[in-house]
Amino acid sequence: MNQPPRLLTLHPQDNVAIALGDIAPGETQGAPRLLQPVGQGHKVATAPIRAGENVLRYGQIIGQARADIAVGEHVHVHNLGMGEHSRDYAHASENAPLAPSSEDRSFMGYHRADGRVGTRNYIGILTSVNCSGSVARFIAEAAETSGLLDGHDNIDGIVPITHGTGCGMSGENEGYATLFRTLSGYAQHPNFGGILLIGLGCEVMQISDLVGGRPIRADGTLRYMTIQHEGGTRRTIEKGLDELRGIATLANKARRAPASVAHLTVGMQCGGSDGYSGITANPALGMASDLLVRHGGTTILSETSEIYGAEHLLTRRAASVEVGEKLIDRIRWWEDYTARNHGEMDNNPSPGNKRGGLTTILEKSLGAVAKSGSAPLTDVYLFGEKIDKRGFVFMDSPGFDPCSVTGQIASGANLIVFTTGRGSVSGYMPTPCIKIATNSDMYRRMSEDMDINCGDIVSDGVGLDDKGREIFEMLIRTASGERTRSETLGFGGVEFVPWQIGAVM
Repeated sequence: MNQPPRLLTLHPQDNVAIALGDIAPGETQGAPRLLQPVGQGHKVATAPIRAGENVLRYGQIIGQARADIAVGEHVHVHNLGMGEHSRDYAHASENAPLAPSSEDRSFMGYHRADGRVGTRNYIGILTSVNCSGSVARFIAEAAETSGLLDGHDNIDGIVPITHGTGCGMSGENEGYATLFRTLSGYAQHPNFGGILLIGLGCEVMQISDLVGGRPIRADGTLRYMTIQHEGGTRRTIEKGLDELRGIATLANKARRAPASVAHLTVGMQCGGSDGYSGITANPALGMASDLLVRHGGTTILSETSEIYGAEHLLTRRAASVEVGEKLIDRIRWWEDYTARNHGEMDNNPSPGNKRGGLTTILEKSLGAVAKSGSAPLTDVYLFGEKIDKRGFVFMDSPGFDPCSVTGQIASGANLIVFTTGRGSVSGYMPTPCIKIATNSDMYRRMSEDMDINCGDIVSDGVGLDDKGREIFEMLIRTASGERTRSETLGFGGVEFVPWQIGAVM
């Protein structure tokens, strides 16, 4: 006989349990007896909760009851709200370092002149402003149709990096500084074997400022031009193709060679989350993060607006009081940023998140932080700021996935791992993206888009340690050239989304 769906209590102090499958009214799960139908990933009260009392999941507060909640009742947006909350940050109180791994693991990567190692070898056509975006795409299309890369077997392709900003902005504020860091980070990224930088000529984000008379790439594989100086579209395309031929000759000399996994920098992201995210894919990725950190590598957690309410779990793991305070400074900045733009930090979860069982940003954040594992928090960085320390770090960003990943890549991520419960589809050239499903139902529906299924942690009892090891091994294979599903499908053409801060003028 088929066994009925189970309820999972995550912590002894919790007063809710998670439905591990759709459950019909009256089905008995030992205790409690359900009073309404409850969907997979949703919450059921396991104790009576009075109006105003805290609702606990993971042993942490995820909100307050809006009304009295009976045992066996569905707990969601109709009876659970954000409420007031405060946190004891206890900076640097739980920052014991992880034991270094005794394994010596390596991958096959592209060694760059600045000491970094790429996992791919693309040529990038990087734009300073929206106005040069079409010409950048024209050059990329002309290069493809003319067979410019024929015989250049060590180059993965040509990637036009276009965006919607670069002008109509202040040339002095934090928005300008953020875009400058982002473009500079992509220009220097180790997954690019060469860069062609194109501007219009009259924009706020000047090519001359980006280049600044300094060697942006130690290997010398960067060329730049403006459309106005070259004499218009046709001449710029012709000159661009000439420059690409020279760049391709240099970039094609690169060969994969063994490199320690300490050279891997992994951006960790979650999108389209559900009630399973915090109990399957995210903690499994946390295990993989710890494995990589123990090998000397680097992992990046981001999405500041989606750690809100769980930041105290990170400050306790901060390497120092100063690092913990840097994180809280970003939280305070976000509280001001959302307030002055007539938003609120509880803007999340999204409608899709709620359909998947998440109710408040506190609940979502607690699950999102699980991606970080247990390693100490080494440092906190601004959006697109170059990561200069190894270990587990945090980079400030919005929760909007393409924007957040753009910042992680600008900061140096040469791999991205993306967990999803609802089924996100995207890719982030020049950096390969590994997609991880939180539940088996979605994995079966969207198997052509997913690389790893973590739903078997629930359905088949696979251990988190084992799943973390599976993710870690795929990191190494992907870094060595194995293509991910998003790469095979051709994603990456529209996911470069710089964070626009400030007025558009």
